[in-house]
Amino acid sequence: MADEPGRPAGVHRPGDRIYRPVRRPTGPSALPTEVVPSQERQRGTAAAHRPGDKIVRVVRGRELTLRRVIGIGGLFATGYGNVGSSIYYALGVTTLFALGAAPLALGVAGLFFILTVLTYTEATVAMPEAGGASSFARHGFNEMVSFVAGWATLMSYTVTISISVYSAAGYMAVFFPVLKQPAPHVAVAVAAIVLLMALNILGIQEATGFSLLFAAIDLAIQVVLVILGTMFLLNIDRLISQVNFGVAPTWPDFVYGIAVAMVAYTGIETISNMAGEARAPARTVPRSYAGLIFAVLVLFIGISTVALSAFPVECVDGRCSTELATTYLDDPVAGIAERMPPPFNHILAPIVGILASSILLIAANAGVIGVSRLAFSMGAHQQLPHVFTRIHSRFGTPYIAITIFSVAAVLLVLPGSITQLSEAYVFAAMLTFTLAHLSLIGMRVRKPGLYRAFKVTLGLPIAGRDIPLTAVAGCLGTASVWVLVVVTYPFGRWVGLGWMALGIALYVLYRRRLRLPLGATVSAIPSLTMVPLERPYGEPPPQEHSGRPTRT
Repeated sequence: MADEPGRPAGVHRPGDRIYRPVRRPTGPSALPTEVVPSQERQRGTAAAHRPGDKIVRVVRGRELTLRRVIGIGGLFATGYGNVGSSIYYALGVTTLFALGAAPLALGVAGLFFILTVLTYTEATVAMPEAGGASSFARHGFNEMVSFVAGWATLMSYTVTISISVYSAAGYMAVFFPVLKQPAPHVAVAVAAIVLLMALNILGIQEATGFSLLFAAIDLAIQVVLVILGTMFLLNIDRLISQVNFGVAPTWPDFVYGIAVAMVAYTGIETISNMAGEARAPARTVPRSYAGLIFAVLVLFIGISTVALSAFPVECVDGRCSTELATTYLDDPVAGIAERMPPPFNHILAPIVGILASSILLIAANAGVIGVSRLAFSMGAHQQLPHVFTRIHSRFGTPYIAITIFSVAAVLLVLPGSITQLSEAYVFAAMLTFTLAHLSLIGMRVRKPGLYRAFKVTLGLPIAGRDIPLTAVAGCLGTASVWVLVVVTYPFGRWVGLGWMALGIALYVLYRRRLRLPLGATVSAIPSLTMVPLERPYGEPPPQEHSGRPTRT
């Protein structure tokens, strides 16, 4: 048998390896079931080998890395394009519970946002790779914890698709009033998800520059709304008088309002997932996160105070509410634009409708892209079956992963409730953030000598390890909100727990089938690819890599 044209059988090159079939000690009739390296060492260019040996050639592939081309402006704009879009739906659901104290609820939630950003900044700079909390957990704990974090992140991405598309349909009502009705509203949202799914399977994505342009315009319009609202709508006395803790809102409702307000900070992982493409991540990631904190907190609190000046809380027969939580629940920022004095209302209302719909659809599309990339990465680490990594032969996209999670997004949007979608998102996001905080603590304990260009200095020395107090406080806060959702929100509880139970069962069964340890990191793409040059008689030819792990 000849391994190459012109090369006789039994002759191989320097660097080739010999693998010899052996019999398991189960009886004289046992068939060869595995191969092990022979004890012989090659010496020269034509070392002989025994009949039946298998020669394989080690082919070292070039390491594939992403180009680091994104600077501070690109990271900030992309991050704000995702986080900034959440105010278009978070304001209404936060006001539904917190009433006139909605700005304070957003502020308290903003403190947890800051603590979480600090955790993501340190962990991302230390490990500048895609994956977010899943990657942090891999380094801080093990592969199973990494899966739990990744699966929760997949849920948050999926809910982001649903809630962004549902809200986009609500803002289109300024041009199509029929969308104020539940059935058409849901139908348009479902159609939009199907369209985004098809576009991503075909490989058609919006240009990065286009997304950044819309993020910049969105930021400018929100600044304009705050400035004009301060000039024409702001009423400090009204803001103070409509807050009566214990009555409007009640203390339980205010706590619920803080929990729901966490939905306003959708998209924290965006910058972390782009770290692999960032220029000098030790410098660009912290600065872009710092800009994101300032812009988000100032604008979100500013917009909420203007909104409650325009739509004050009114109490009738002991029941208190505001139009932000009723008429404009699905499109609260559109209500602010309509309350502006002429001619600003006539100018801003259609602009807000177009811009909000566009930025929300871009955020939904980013969710589709994020869920497909993360699912592919998890499949490459043997956390998900290889079907999630299957690439379309024509379009070169992970079409099965895109389809599965898009269908899940459709199912979530069918009830037609922005509050239920918010519950599901808070469940997933708080679980993800809690694991991110714990993973940073785990990285401090397991890898104390790891170089950290950015490090939170506020720490507590325990057993020779520097434990970050910001991560401890953030973990306690996000874990408390997660427990609150599980205890008090039926939709978020059952959807979230069902999602996690399904994922963990899938992970355990898949790993058991492959006989892989639950906590071990195993890549489906080996660093050394063995290319057969000869094979024993009767052995089938090598098959195309299927995504399963290669054992040598």
